[in-house]
Parts: sequence; C-alpha cells; structure tokens
Amino acid sequence: MLFYRTRFLLPVLASLALSACFASRKPDIPPALVAPAPVKLKIGLALGGGAARGFAHIGVIKMLEASGIHADVVAGTSAGSVVGALYASGMNPFQLQQAALALDEASIRDVRLFSGGLVQGRKLQDYINTEVGNRPIERLQLPFAAVATQLESGQRTVFVLGNTGQAVRASSSVPGVFEPTAIDGRHYVDGGVVSPVPVDAAHGLGADFVIAVDISAPPDRSSPDGMLDVIGKSISIMGRQLGEQELARADMVIHPKLDGIGAADFTQKDRAILRGEQAALVAVPTIRARLAAMKAARQASLVAPHPLAH
Repeated sequence: MLFYRTRFLLPVLASLALSACFASRKPDIPPALVAPAPVKLKIGLALGGGAARGFAHIGVIKMLEASGIHADVVAGTSAGSVVGALYASGMNPFQLQQAALALDEASIRDVRLFSGGLVQGRKLQDYINTEVGNRPIERLQLPFAAVATQLESGQRTVFVLGNTGQAVRASSSVPGVFEPTAIDGRHYVDGGVVSPVPVDAAHGLGADFVIAVDISAPPDRSSPDGMLDVIGKSISIMGRQLGEQELARADMVIHPKLDGIGAADFTQKDRAILRGEQAALVAVPTIRARLAAMKAARQASLVAPHPLAH
C-alpha cells in the first residue's frame, strides 16, 4: 500500500517542484529596458586670486547656494584659497560674510623689518587654522585644494593634504609682499604666478563641472595704487596667458565687475561681495542649462541598445 501511494505522489511532487522553480525565475528583461540610475554630477568651484578683490567670492557663493547650486569640491589660488578653505570647512555663506566683515589687515599681516619689511604670513596661517578648527585639509567638510608656486622649480603645487593654514599661506605669499613659505625644505609663493584661477585643480579633485570665478583686474593703463597693486598687476601679466588657457577648461566662468576696487583696498568688502552676488545671479540660468545638458548627455550614454532589441 505504501509502495502504491509513493508511486502516485512522486510525479505530483515533481510537478509541483518544477512549477515552483519556473515561478521563482525572474523574466529576462533586456538591459535597454532597464532605466539607469540618475546621473549625479560633481560640481567644482575654482576661486581665483586677487587680494582684497577676493571678497567677491563670498557673494558668488552666497548666490549659488541660494539658487540650489552647491559645490562638491573647492580649489583656490591666493585670495581664493582663503575663502575656499573657510567654505570647505563647513561655513555657510552668511558665516563667510560675517568672517569677512570682521577681518582687518592687522589680523593677517605681520611685518618683519629684518626681512625687508615683508609680511611673514604666520598670522594668516594661524587665522585660517583657528577658523577651520585646526583641521588638516583632508578633514575639512569638502575636498579642498590650495594652489601655490614652488620657488625652486617654478612648478605648480597643489596642496590637498596637511596643514590647512600653511597651505593657504603658501598659496597667498605674494612675491615682494610676503616672505616665501617654507614647507619641507622647499619654498612657495603665490599660486597666481602659474594658476590664477585653479580650474585644473578642481578637475583634479574629481569635479565633472567646474565653475570658475575670475576676480583678476583687466589690463589697463591707469597708475597703480600702491606697492601691492603694482605687484598684483605684475603677477596678473605673468599669469595671463596661462590663466586664459586654464579658464578655457572651465564649464562656466563668472567675472564679477570689480571696477574701482584695487587689490589692496580692504575698505570695500561690502561692495565686492555685492558685485559677486550680481555676477553669480546673471550666471545662474546658464549654469543650470549647462548642467542639465551635461546630465542629459551622460544619461543618454548610459543607455546602450540591447543586441536582441531589434
């Protein structure tokens, strides 16, 4: 009896097992019909040098953030490295503005008479480190790069690790105004000599879309306003050709109108910030359109035709 019952049940059990097996199989869906994940572009901000004109960077950041455009990585040269380090540390635009308005030249300028009246730069280094909570570059909230020029070789150096204040000091050491910054036996001066607006450094941090902010003074025949203005114009002339080539590699360039604001004019912070806001506001629609176009192109490239689709 048991034998006959087993004989009868075996085909039934086998049939049920096969049905369950086929039911558990997922239908084959051609890859072409599976929607790829949405493209996420990494936005980079490249902030150029320009001494006191650098307050315009804060206005640009304010307007970009207000428009929902947030940087994922930040690179800065000279004055751009000062603003960039504070922004990368986690400061929001209003905190940046408060810090700027509270900043005076005395808090970052330490003249040493025996070095020919040059600024040592230690005050600037300490100021930055205090503001970022004494965190090294690699522990800032956003990936950050400070660009400087190595004096011995004349080569561009990009600091992405180590002492944040020291890197900013190196990037901001204007020749003839600041003493060169000594790091590990080498000496560094202002990054504007080789990279006035650090577009390539922003790409090096992994940015897909780079927004460059150029605050350099355009060529003019006006008389320079003081020694810092003379040196600033000299650096601008030296780096102009390199700067134009690098700016061409940006996806968007913002040029705040800073007429009448000299490199040494720390009295017009509000005006410089406002000019940065105005320039960014004009640029926002173009930035959005270009970001959308890049996303669409990347999204389309992810959808490959399936060989059986035809």
